[in-house]
Amino acid sequence: MQIFLTYSDIALASSLIIIVLLISWRLRLRLSKTLLIAALRTIIQLSFIGLILAWIFAREQWYEVLLILTVMTLIAGSAAKNRVKRSYKGLLTDTLLAVSISAILVTAIAIVAILNVQPWYTPQFIIPILGLILGNSLTAISLTSNQLIESFHEQSGRIEMMLSLSAKPFEAVHEQIKAAITNGMTPTLNSMLVVGIVSLPGMMTGQILAGADPTQAVRYQIVTMFLICVSSTLGCTISALLIYRRFFNKKDQFILPQ
Repeated sequence: MQIFLTYSDIALASSLIIIVLLISWRLRLRLSKTLLIAALRTIIQLSFIGLILAWIFAREQWYEVLLILTVMTLIAGSAAKNRVKRSYKGLLTDTLLAVSISAILVTAIAIVAILNVQPWYTPQFIIPILGLILGNSLTAISLTSNQLIESFHEQSGRIEMMLSLSAKPFEAVHEQIKAAITNGMTPTLNSMLVVGIVSLPGMMTGQILAGADPTQAVRYQIVTMFLICVSSTLGCTISALLIYRRFFNKKDQFILPQ
């Protein structure tokens, strides 16, 4: 059985936000304004992208698909940069590189080698897969970047001491890099540990609700979980290495970039 949602169904679901507003008001969380803006943006943004995707799906032109993939990647890189508390000149470039390299590489492997999509730019497959990977990668990258930059600032004395004891730059910051990458990977690993037992992921739930075969939905979810894990790991690693180089000059001296 397939259930088609109407505008009245969407309105009813939206009215549930009132519960959250009441909790925010009663506990003085001061989240009412943010929540209303977030809810409004959710409706507008998803409705807008729905119209765009319907148009692109109908046309299936490679250059249009490539354009929306580029825009998605640029927005993801910018979002990852904006989540970092301590910024520096060049951080946007670093986050864009980390997001784009990891997400595009893993998406290409999924489309060409795993799903064998023909042609490769079929929007039904490549757009949702890249979007899923980008959403998780930017979270992992922003967590890694934020912790690594903070640790470099807070532990600058320890790093300089290591360097004075003849440690090489990477050796001096290896512990900070390891901790930052681990922090960035934690949400992905936690999701993998409880998937199918505690939680049913959104992609799998959406497919089942849309009437897809549960076994196929499970297989797609397994594939996407591994893709997310690989892209997040690559993104965190690339981000950490790019940031690490920003904090050392050509003479391998530790610096705090402006």
